[in-house]
Amino acid sequence: MDVRRRPAANDKSINLADAGEPHKPQQALKASDALPLPLYLTNGLFFTIFFSVMYFLLIRWREKIRNSTPLHVVTLSELAALASLIASVIYLLGFFGIDFVQTLISRPDVEDENTPDQFLIEEDSRSGTCTTLGCGVPPPAPTIPQQPAKLSLAAVEKPAPLITPQDSEEDEEIIKSVVTGKTPSYSLESKLGDCKRAAAIRREALQRMTGKSLEGLPLEGFDYESILGQCCEMPVGYVQLPVGIAGPLFLDGREYMVPMATTEGCLVASTNRGCKAIAASGGATSMLLRDGMTRAPVVRFATAKRAAELKFFVEDPMNFDTLSVVFNKSSRFARLQSIQCAIAGKNLYMRFSCGTGDAMGMNMVSKGVQNVLDFLQADFPDMDVIGISGNFCADKKPAAVNWIEGRGKSVVCEAIIKEEIVKKVLKTEVAALVELNMLKNLTGSAMAGALGGFNAHASNIVSAVYIATGQDPAQNVESSHCITMMEAVNDGKDLHVSVSMPSIEVGTVGGGTQLASQSACLNLLGVKGANKEAAGANATLLATIVAGSVLAGELSLMSAISAGQLVKSHMKYNRSSKDVTNVSS
Repeated sequence: MDVRRRPAANDKSINLADAGEPHKPQQALKASDALPLPLYLTNGLFFTIFFSVMYFLLIRWREKIRNSTPLHVVTLSELAALASLIASVIYLLGFFGIDFVQTLISRPDVEDENTPDQFLIEEDSRSGTCTTLGCGVPPPAPTIPQQPAKLSLAAVEKPAPLITPQDSEEDEEIIKSVVTGKTPSYSLESKLGDCKRAAAIRREALQRMTGKSLEGLPLEGFDYESILGQCCEMPVGYVQLPVGIAGPLFLDGREYMVPMATTEGCLVASTNRGCKAIAASGGATSMLLRDGMTRAPVVRFATAKRAAELKFFVEDPMNFDTLSVVFNKSSRFARLQSIQCAIAGKNLYMRFSCGTGDAMGMNMVSKGVQNVLDFLQADFPDMDVIGISGNFCADKKPAAVNWIEGRGKSVVCEAIIKEEIVKKVLKTEVAALVELNMLKNLTGSAMAGALGGFNAHASNIVSAVYIATGQDPAQNVESSHCITMMEAVNDGKDLHVSVSMPSIEVGTVGGGTQLASQSACLNLLGVKGANKEAAGANATLLATIVAGSVLAGELSLMSAISAGQLVKSHMKYNRSSKDVTNVSS
């Protein structure tokens, strides 16, 4: 066969003077060629040295430990052994390192693209022998480079796309401007005049800046105009929450279907069972004890005496009418009820309480307080207003002043549950409920040092109803102050149960109550918006419904605990065997 080699401009392996002589391929040198002994003898020698020295040193160290001799005190023999150990380790590491590198170099799949060209071999039809440049030595078998294994598409994890490319070049430019910081994210609504478009652009800019996808967070189907300037700033979507219905709740002669937004399994079902027990026993009764939202500014004087003088001034009944007129200018619904003062050195805290109609009233009372402070500045020019809120209010924090004095609506709700209903619906006994309530809700909470937490789970129901109806969920803190009482009545046959809640803070106008979903839930209860006939009647009714729902929830949970059903019911309703990881939002 004819054999020829492709000419290469940079091929230095062929000497032109020896072109007529047969070509003898050079064999690659190995690292082991530099050793005076064969490789296997050298390896055996160093392995023997390594293990022998290690055995010697371990024996010596054991003797030193037994004799309490410091390990750092070494003899000449130990120094020699350590030197031999280091030399053997260096050799072995170097040998295996070189062997590993040579293995990598010899791998076909890591050959360099610029290696010398392989010989081209053509078959000679006249002979079955092969020649290499006229040499009778058979050429080595051609090496076929191994192709890397192809990965299946299923094995390659593809990252989820952040968002589809923008349809508009203008939107793309705005997104880049937000990412680079040239356009503030908070200014998109005012610059674009389109709240939904602003939310979409902000969302995409956020994904590009963080490298995190917001897939699964809905964007479509929400009225972003309705939250502009009052509910949420810089929106990028909205969160979905399931809303369940508990009821009917038979309260004060009327039935209510109570919406509850929650992700806790068993909560709606438990409250619903409590509603059933109350309705079967003739219903519950509620009473509004107090209604007044509070705000407490803190002011400072040069001396405690001056602070006391202002305290006496604002608490003087002769001055109350004047201050009321100044305060009530803030709103046609604002009505100042009282001012309670507390002194800490030269600092004065004034707790204003006022009626707010159907609004929850935080903004209303704050404006009224500011009016009074401006008025007092004329008679007390040395008064330094430190803050419009000094935490003596107290808003969104557990505080004894709210537990004792109340904040918002103070409501008590009660019901008498018949003995047969306790047994048939609640699956327990009257005596067992009374004892459990005393040891759990009263004694147990006292042992824990609870502040307003003498109940089983009032905050569960309060939070669920608040989120569904557009209330401020953070005010669940003081709104969940509740003491649950249970007593056997009618010769011990029936159960009297009540909840006393001094700080239910709700409204039916303003804030989140005007959003479509929350407004629908308020409409279901018949308390949507302001009451045109009696200002504040809708907010008061909502507060009593909250208390009635808490009564139902307390009754059902306490019964479940008494009957030993708590764990069983949660395992049934609060655990799912369904794989929801792939369920689309």
